[in-house]
Amino acid sequence: MFKFVGFSGFKPLIFMMLVVVLLLSLLVSADEDAFIGVNVGTDLSDMPHPTQVVSLLKSQQIRHVRLYDADRGMLFALANTGIKVAVTVPNEQLLGIGQSNSTAAHWVAQNIVAHYPATNITTICVGSEVFNSLPNAAQVLVNALKFIQGALVASNLDRQIKVSTPIASTVILDSFPPSQAFFNHSWNPVLVPVLKFLQSTGSYFMLNVYPYYDYMNSNGVIPLDYALFNPLPSNKEAVDSNTLLHYTNVFDAMIDAAYFAMADLNVTNVPVLVTESGWPSKGDTKEPDATLDNANTYNSNLIKHIINQTGTPKHPGIPVSTYIYELYNEDTKPGSVSEKNWGLFDPNGNPIYTLQLTNAGRTFSNDTTNNTHCTAKEGADKKMLQAALDWACGPGKVNCSALLQGQPCYEPDDVVAHATFAFDSYYHMMGKGEGTCDFNGVAMLTTTDPSHGSCQFIGSDGMNGTFLNGSIADFNSTSSSSWRARGGYASGGLLIKVLLALLLS
Repeated sequence: MFKFVGFSGFKPLIFMMLVVVLLLSLLVSADEDAFIGVNVGTDLSDMPHPTQVVSLLKSQQIRHVRLYDADRGMLFALANTGIKVAVTVPNEQLLGIGQSNSTAAHWVAQNIVAHYPATNITTICVGSEVFNSLPNAAQVLVNALKFIQGALVASNLDRQIKVSTPIASTVILDSFPPSQAFFNHSWNPVLVPVLKFLQSTGSYFMLNVYPYYDYMNSNGVIPLDYALFNPLPSNKEAVDSNTLLHYTNVFDAMIDAAYFAMADLNVTNVPVLVTESGWPSKGDTKEPDATLDNANTYNSNLIKHIINQTGTPKHPGIPVSTYIYELYNEDTKPGSVSEKNWGLFDPNGNPIYTLQLTNAGRTFSNDTTNNTHCTAKEGADKKMLQAALDWACGPGKVNCSALLQGQPCYEPDDVVAHATFAFDSYYHMMGKGEGTCDFNGVAMLTTTDPSHGSCQFIGSDGMNGTFLNGSIADFNSTSSSSWRARGGYASGGLLIKVLLALLLS
């Protein structure tokens, strides 16, 4: 039974070189062991151009992305960036590919071979949640996987690119306790050969994990803190009485349920890759827990959990790489309010909320805290801007000497430009703490560097971010298409422009 206890001698130069080599090898190992990626969806009324999307990814040092198609423009824009890309065979193309080897070969030639290796394609997702979204196509899913794999083999790319299919966690039944989990038996005729395919090709079991929906559909059985990765007293952890393993969050329980469900079908050596997970930042009246704070908490805790290589109770120390759902809020996505509000950014590249990643570890290649700036808000009242500027350069103790006539930031000589310099200087001086870019509502955060000419702002590429608060590591990320409904989870405008920057090291 699964229950909630408590509520039911080298020379210095050579030595330094060896240290550098060791650090580089550790970074490579970490990247291979675990990563945080982002999904890039396109259901936006004002979808940014592919070059703008890639510019955002690069500025935030995002190294792994998943596309819900194989859009030519995106693949060209991603070329020569080093970003690792997962592309998708959309569900609407699945029947054709699953019924024709030549169709699959043509798809690979057009969407993979034509772009690789300039575009670092590492993964092909064949369909998405097929058992829930397009059950009639499930019978050709195995053929589609095999045909795509065969085309990769023919192109000598099968060792570089993995093939799998994302599956909704709702296909796993009786997931609590995890040790009793099993797949919906009606899908075993398809799942068994799918798992054998993944086993034989060394690929991943792709799983979409949404603790938000598990929490919403639990009728109060699952505590909110348990869904959000928040710390629980030991007497309130979930205990699997069969294994005596303690579970402190829904995410780990679902991952282990997948492992036990695979073992139930005699498959024990296929790793889990989470292709979607996140939390909505806004919902309707029936979704009171779809909030900015909860989205912040879940994604922050998830990122720390993955990059600290925590693993799960069944497989401690073996982390599960995860793609955050998602890069942008998708305002044209059908469904409830929450369906439109899973994003980390708005279409202009402004972050939705601040991810708190204190002590999240060092997994990525660079700390991109310097990529966020505080600027004067467009259309703000000039008198209020002047008052805020006066405060920043006075009681706020910002050094505004660069704004004096003849100094690098004097031009343009207007209140907006001068206020932007003062706001950004104060923001960095205060360690980018929460609420330090407001100035009575006339300031806003942006990922665009406001430096110009010889006027270099703190935190820009040309300045050393002396005042950065090292206790907060930042994250920024990027996922879906109109056919991607997540209906299997029975789920049923004003964007907050606050700092979000991606923790990388």
